[in-house]
Amino acid sequence: MIKKFTSLFPLWAILLSVVAFIYPSIFSSYKSAITPLLGVVMFGMGITLSANDFLLVLKRPKVIVLGTALQYILMPLIAFILSYLLDLPLEIMAGMVLLGACPGGTASNVICYLAKGDVALSITLTSVSTLLAFILTPALTWIYIGQAVPVAVGSMMLSIVKIVLVPVALGIILNTFFDKHIERFRHAFPALSVATIVFIIAIIIALNKESILVAGEMVIVAVILHNGFGLASGYLLSKKLGLDEKEARTIAIEVGMQNSGLSVALAVKYFSALSALPGALFSIWHNISGSALAAYWSSDDELN
Repeated sequence: MIKKFTSLFPLWAILLSVVAFIYPSIFSSYKSAITPLLGVVMFGMGITLSANDFLLVLKRPKVIVLGTALQYILMPLIAFILSYLLDLPLEIMAGMVLLGACPGGTASNVICYLAKGDVALSITLTSVSTLLAFILTPALTWIYIGQAVPVAVGSMMLSIVKIVLVPVALGIILNTFFDKHIERFRHAFPALSVATIVFIIAIIIALNKESILVAGEMVIVAVILHNGFGLASGYLLSKKLGLDEKEARTIAIEVGMQNSGLSVALAVKYFSALSALPGALFSIWHNISGSALAAYWSSDDELN
């Protein structure tokens, strides 16, 4: 039942978003809870990792470097170009770029497994991009929009350490040294992460009801294109650079699926609730598109 609940993440996200849109007062008062809630999600990610998951960096450094580079080069660039071409408001552009500058999403490992990708590679790429986020996310955000919007790079770095690195590190330590004691509870953490992310999405939808009525369609278009170009460019460039099919699928998923929860928390803290809207919508969409792509790839005879 817990696995079924986790697999239906997009459905829960859509349902609770609808409720939040119709009855925003239920969720809008929880704005200050977004950051600690994301810490819960990051701890849940850490509890699924161990020190051994990072050994792949030493065994396949070229693929890890390539995947991480594509992640941090393509997604903020695509976000900036789309925001400019679609003439998005500055607050939305800030949210789009921040989203693009975030590390790989925590759901990418599950999607990679379903898509018959390289799960070990996926886990390592997510872990490495997450560890680098405290430097690269603020720096890239500043590079792209720092001339138009104040970006508190140092403060944002510290926030990412508190929100992401500390909870992930605690999770890894617990999983590494107390794995036998937490084994019977391990299956519950993905479900807890799903419930937490869905609640965060509902808060952002509630805070942005009026903005969604005015600019919602363009933000949805931007989010869908951002995700689509990320998936496609990650796959095609990987193939062009000589990676095999499993590696290309994995990098496509890592590039196209972002840690949108982190972008939401940072946007609310450093920009505005409106800037968090792209991240909230991306949370819903990239799980839908990722699941659809995984279903297509899993039916492909090439890796069967």
